Amino acid sequence: MRIATWNVNSVKQRLPRLLSWLEERAPDVLCLQETKLADEAFAALLDEQLSGRGYQVAVHGETAWNGVAILSRVGLEDVVAGIPGGPGFPHPEARALSATCGEIRIVSVYVPNGREVGSEHYEYKLAWLAALKQLVAAGPEATVVCGDINIAPTDDDVFDPGAYVGQTHVTEAERRALAELQSLGLHDVVRDRWPEERVFTYWDYRAGMFHQDLGMRIDLVLASEPVAGRVEAAWVDRQARKGKGPSDHAPVIVDLDEAPDGDIGPVVPPPSNPVTRRGAKRLPQSPDES
Repeated sequence: MRIATWNVNSVKQRLPRLLSWLEERAPDVLCLQETKLADEAFAALLDEQLSGRGYQVAVHGETAWNGVAILSRVGLEDVVAGIPGGPGFPHPEARALSATCGEIRIVSVYVPNGREVGSEHYEYKLAWLAALKQLVAAGPEATVVCGDINIAPTDDDVFDPGAYVGQTHVTEAERRALAELQSLGLHDVVRDRWPEERVFTYWDYRAGMFHQDLGMRIDLVLASEPVAGRVEAAWVDRQARKGKGPSDHAPVIVDLDEAPDGDIGPVVPPPSNPVTRRGAKRLPQSPDES
């Protein structure tokens, strides 16, 4: 089974790319984030295209903001939108969607950004993560939580820790909240497979950050032991971030039981000329929604 997750930063804007990518990579389960479409608009835009490719679809969206979806060719059962009883800002947002696909509980998440350390948005992010932990803890043993987590787990997951001092995504409280979620027995399967490698999934659109490989690893696949033990490949599809009109995120792909493309590396293709000296570059400005 191939499981993938991708923050597409607007399904409507990324539609041709998404459809061609589905043909090329053929995931059995795809979790999408930041779809930015209400459910009816998503169905009108994509239902025919996806059903023709053999996908069942569950969506939880809202107009212009947020939005998550799960596409599956291996079954789609017991769909739950949102985090029941979870926090909102002030009302619950379309940031989580879960379903059972091929006997695995899949949770697609778009974690709140947090915006500024210590702000109401930041406190909401921490509360939302605590609620997500409760949701996952009540679920079955075979579980995958994947999506845009909006947290870089360690300093190795950003191009330069010094560039992010005082910013969200890297604070002790955020990383502690992520560690609490993982304490349920969830493995960060990309990092487990590539413990020493430079791996990013998000690059700011500005200042040539992608071309210099000045990014962050904030899109994760977290798998419980029964699923993590089946991983044969785990990688970032950097090719999907190239060219005209991409999302600012690249898909993360995990293959269970067999790897159609082989165990081909952590980032495919690898960057050609990355800036690796810390302190050489700074953020173009404070991070916006990612």
